[in-house]
Amino acid sequence: MPQLPSFIQMYRELIALPSVSCLDPSWDTSNKAIIEKLASWLDLLGFQVDVRELKQPGKYNLLARYEPELAQQGGLLLAGHTDTVPWDEGRWTHDPFKLHEADGRLYGLGSADMKGFFAFVLEALRGIELKQLTKPLYILATADEETTMAGARELHAFPEFRPEFAVIGEPTSMTPVTSHKGHLTEAVRIIGQSGHSSNPAAGVNAIEVMHDVITELRGIQSEFKQRYHDATFEVPYPTLNFGAIHGGDAANRICACCELHLDMRPLPGMNVNELYDLIDHRLADVKARYPNAISLIHMHEPIPGYRCRHDAEIVSIAEELTGNTAEPANYCTEAPFVQDLGCETIVMGPGNIAQAHQPDEFILVSEIAPAQQQIEQLIRRVCGAQ
Repeated sequence: MPQLPSFIQMYRELIALPSVSCLDPSWDTSNKAIIEKLASWLDLLGFQVDVRELKQPGKYNLLARYEPELAQQGGLLLAGHTDTVPWDEGRWTHDPFKLHEADGRLYGLGSADMKGFFAFVLEALRGIELKQLTKPLYILATADEETTMAGARELHAFPEFRPEFAVIGEPTSMTPVTSHKGHLTEAVRIIGQSGHSSNPAAGVNAIEVMHDVITELRGIQSEFKQRYHDATFEVPYPTLNFGAIHGGDAANRICACCELHLDMRPLPGMNVNELYDLIDHRLADVKARYPNAISLIHMHEPIPGYRCRHDAEIVSIAEELTGNTAEPANYCTEAPFVQDLGCETIVMGPGNIAQAHQPDEFILVSEIAPAQQQIEQLIRRVCGAQ
């Protein structure tokens, strides 16, 4: 009977398969090959594997189930995303698609964030007699977490499954994460009227209109600090960041178009529509002065904030197994979508988030064995394996 490859070989094969998720089509890559690889390995272990193509062609989710015949309800979901961000060409010391070990580190794109997590899960399963499970075990692999979270938004496509607990294996150095802010990426587009710069009043300068828009949005930044507070976060209020601006093409023309890209991070529990209403209210006067000139464009569907109760059973289990106290995170994950399945959900996995999205991404060799052991203990604890 075919056997799973070694842990390092699985890691190597996962890293070797490009699965870049990017809004720029020149970078974006299908994740089909990596999903098929995981499906073949999970099939070897006796999982029932279900692969679903997303609404976006070429992108796939995988849900693998091991549900013993006499198993109780509930169980554990181990989840992760198969995509990576693009890599900085010329800034990597090593080939991002060839696993490279040096200086006590495993280098490769996705080694920490987070294709490597699946190698950890498969290695943990190697040491467990799955037929002895008393509760179901599910493995979820999604697409496009790094951009639109399209995969996490389409979990309803799978036939109903209701795990009691879920762990998303983002790189947290095996520290349970129980909350994070949401994420909105918006474009404010100004369409003015071009003309010769010798008579600025003959047109509508989109840059000048954008100046008024930014003034109002700066007011929202202040309002966030005054109206909202959550002391569990290092930055205890929602944020609004101006990330990119583009406008005009020549000094001797009235600028006809200007576009601003901004990022907002709402606190857990905040209604996203409340943020949009705040923007509409702030920009009402500017819009009245320049009818039909200003539009707000959603660059992706909003990602809500997430919070798991501190007294949740999965938090206690994770803290006990790892010795690490639960904490919030500054980054965003698929947790709110997984949590919508009705399960207690935490974020916890091997690797350090500081390595995510960096040239020469790596995971420390020294943390491999402890993380493998903790993941195996988690499965045994929740699913009842002997």
